[in-house]
Amino acid sequence: MIGVGGLFAGLGVAGILWGRREERIYFEALAKRQGDTREFLEHWPPRHQPGALKIGGWIAVATGAALLVTGGILCFTL
Repeated sequence: MIGVGGLFAGLGVAGILWGRREERIYFEALAKRQGDTREFLEHWPPRHQPGALKIGGWIAVATGAALLVTGGILCFTL
């Protein structure tokens, strides 16, 4: 249980960092384009939604923390 909690927490942190990276890359690409905001308005080419990656990462971190705490309690009481 503790191992699975650590895995979830690690994947959650990776998801948060990936979302921040995608968001930064997306907005930097928009800033470098000259006068055309078509990519921003039509979302083409499609990219991962950075907000979804960050929210999913936070959910995974919370789940991992709950599993770590539960596993630690069970480890010490049993």
